Amino acid sequence: MLNNGMVLLAQPMDNVATVAFDFMLPAGAALLPSGACGAANVAEDWIFRGAGNRDSRQLGDALDSLGLHRNSSVGTSHLTIGSTLEAGNLAKALELYGDIILRPRLEAGQFVPARQLATDTLRSLDDNPRQKVMLKLRQKFFGEPLGRSTLGNIDELEKLSAERTRQLVKHYFNLSTMIFSVAGKYDFNALCRQIDDLFAPPQTSPSPRDTQNAVRDTQTDRYTHIHNEGAQVHIGLMTETVRPSNEDYYNARVAVSVLSGGMSARLFTEVREKRGLCYAVGAQYYGLKEMAAIGCYAGTTPQKAQQTIECLIAEFNRLADGISEEEIQRAKVGLKSALILQSESSSSRAGAIGGDYYILGRVRSLEEIKERIEATSVDSVLGFLRRKRFGDFTVVTIGPKEVKI
Repeated sequence: MLNNGMVLLAQPMDNVATVAFDFMLPAGAALLPSGACGAANVAEDWIFRGAGNRDSRQLGDALDSLGLHRNSSVGTSHLTIGSTLEAGNLAKALELYGDIILRPRLEAGQFVPARQLATDTLRSLDDNPRQKVMLKLRQKFFGEPLGRSTLGNIDELEKLSAERTRQLVKHYFNLSTMIFSVAGKYDFNALCRQIDDLFAPPQTSPSPRDTQNAVRDTQTDRYTHIHNEGAQVHIGLMTETVRPSNEDYYNARVAVSVLSGGMSARLFTEVREKRGLCYAVGAQYYGLKEMAAIGCYAGTTPQKAQQTIECLIAEFNRLADGISEEEIQRAKVGLKSALILQSESSSSRAGAIGGDYYILGRVRSLEEIKERIEATSVDSVLGFLRRKRFGDFTVVTIGPKEVKI
């Protein structure tokens, strides 16, 4: 931890010539005040439109001259900005990001384009019903504030002013609760000195509110339908499961992989291949610090929508009845393969160690994760499924026809 309270996490990767870094700013969708949903998306673009003694064009040219592969995202808890680059340019890149975070110009003339980009992204969801149904599903399942759309809300974005956004940036870009993670090739001592110098001024603004005690509204409707005169019905369903900090986390991940870990997984073979009910189907683990869920998507036709939702729920429920050794091994191989791919990417590791620290309070090694996956078995996964049976499904559909739950 640095003098200003910022947490610095670093993982060396001697076999790569690149380095990746992430600044996790405590300005995620769930942390912002009511009425500002989407402000983080506007801020993410606006802070790159001039910082320090550089205007928008000069800053863009300076970033491009370093060959940065920029990445940024707005999540539930954090606005994350970072880059992957050739290791020798790290010091220069961090100088630029120091200006972007601490001294963004936030010029009035650049606010409207930044806000317009955020609203255009939201409106584009009408052309991507798969993403739209899953965003709405998260909103209904996790409730307020955890389920807030990470893309924002059109009505709140259109009312958002430049002055309000400036105030939010000043308040939520709080060094004392910021996480900086880096992975790849770097000089650790030089990195620590530079980060300490660049972000030396301590901030005394109050920390953003914590979402640890946020509670999902269990009275919300379990089924939501959004009418759309299209040729498909897009189905999303979600059910609660164990958090990443739970002892059964790896059993849960293996169970999800049995459901949806490839073309041999149950949802693909049972729902799509054997019954021909949908053209796309898959499930995913959604882990937050406060709670976690398994979400599932299926795209089908209006005529097959009812059968599809019934079959999806049946497959979730059938999982606890029995899993073969072959299914478990296949799921474990898939998870470990993804882990190996991550281990070769400095960008993936920088994101992973930052996420680990925020959610778990520590960083897991790749070897630890591999060992915990390998330690799961048919008995351990079935034991978990029978203790934590799936139920209380939240369902959202988009299309011309509703389904019955």
